[in-house]
Amino acid sequence: MTTTKKDLALRISDKLGVKKQLAYEVVDTLFKAMRESLIDGNRIEIRGFGVLGVKDTKPKPAARNPRTGEIVYVPARKKSYFKAGVLIKKALHKPLDEAPNENPPSAPSATDGASSVSSSPSLGTPGETPSPTDDSPSRHQL
Repeated sequence: MTTTKKDLALRISDKLGVKKQLAYEVVDTLFKAMRESLIDGNRIEIRGFGVLGVKDTKPKPAARNPRTGEIVYVPARKKSYFKAGVLIKKALHKPLDEAPNENPPSAPSATDGASSVSSSPSLGTPGETPSPTDDSPSRHQL
């Protein structure tokens, strides 16, 4: 789901008990000030959230157009970046909850009774290496 400026303003309005229009103007003014600061080349550091900034890129004298393969010159430019703060990193780096009745993909299922390597028809018997002319995938390609 995408969160818009309007969504942020509604959250602020509900949390602080201010009028929706005032909350929207505050959010809009904040983002305008941030945009102007970044355009001026300044770095914005918001503790507990992250850092927004602008970096200079190097010119690329020998880049290729992927459609035509033509070598083109790409001049130096500026690009924006965002580096997440500690609180966001901790929240995002938590392991995802696994569904309760699913086996991990690397573990053989309980109904198999055999390992996935020996039951694979394309690999032949365990320990047998497919010949180079064989069209079947190797163990490393699975």
